Amino acid sequence: MASVQTHSDSTARKHPEWQYLDLMQHIWESGSERVDRTGVGTRSVFGAMLRFDLADGQMPLLTTKRVYWKTATREMLWFLTGDTNIRELCRQNVQIWTDWPLDTYRRETGDEISREDFSAKIVSDAAFAERWGELGPVYGKQWVDWPTYQYQADGSYRKGPGINQVAEVVESLRNNPGSRRHIIEGWNVAQLDQMALPPCHKTYQFHVADGKLNCALYQRSCDVALGLPFNLWSAALLQRMIAQQTNLQPGEFVWMGGDTHLYLNHGELVEEQLAREPDGAPKLVITRCPDSIFDYTIDDFVVEDYAPQSALKAPIAV
Repeated sequence: MASVQTHSDSTARKHPEWQYLDLMQHIWESGSERVDRTGVGTRSVFGAMLRFDLADGQMPLLTTKRVYWKTATREMLWFLTGDTNIRELCRQNVQIWTDWPLDTYRRETGDEISREDFSAKIVSDAAFAERWGELGPVYGKQWVDWPTYQYQADGSYRKGPGINQVAEVVESLRNNPGSRRHIIEGWNVAQLDQMALPPCHKTYQFHVADGKLNCALYQRSCDVALGLPFNLWSAALLQRMIAQQTNLQPGEFVWMGGDTHLYLNHGELVEEQLAREPDGAPKLVITRCPDSIFDYTIDDFVVEDYAPQSALKAPIAV
């Protein structure tokens, strides 16, 4: 393994992004090497925490590589619709979820279609999208339409109304801010085997103190090189949106990881990123306050003072 820069001697330690870089370095140098579901292999640690202050528009947007925050934002807005088909994402050229249905399509049909052509066909052909673009009841479905079942006198169950967890959390924050039940949960045990990918960022809990909205996210599985930069932005974005909707100031965002890992084939990305130092303080401006948490659009978000270093790419493990 090639050696990487040691960050502990740096004199510029106040930038919050050092938390991310130090975690990456710790995993790469000390993580347990494991065989994983994808077969690629990882170095992994269990139990990690990062904390970010969101006051004054601050966001955990990495500067040591370019993070495509608009893509992550489009995904978050898509989650809030409850949609489970990639067609709308592909229509916006967001390919975050395309690899999973593409892999299924190739495996079941033997057609080695390119991702570009597959995505284009998803957009142009509604029947094809309905057959091959479905992901199952992933994040958004659980967030805004968690299924319920009502017990009947004859011992059977009838499907009941879905639960919109996001709407309920917004209302509970408005009406009962001291509650310890401000939770959005994605881990629906009964439906995990129907999902293209069980939720990684699975549990969000919100907490109000001194007029500020804090958020803790527990992530059961985390790809630190490719996934975590998006996860940090997206969760902080959701926190900012909910804070605006509940007339609270954004407080602290706390991220907690279970199996926190780097893929073995991400070594070049890791070593390049660890050779860089963070700089700058990007801020998020939300330009309007819509009537509902579900009414934001991509044009409502502006990022200022973001001058990242160049993008770093690595293969995604499906």
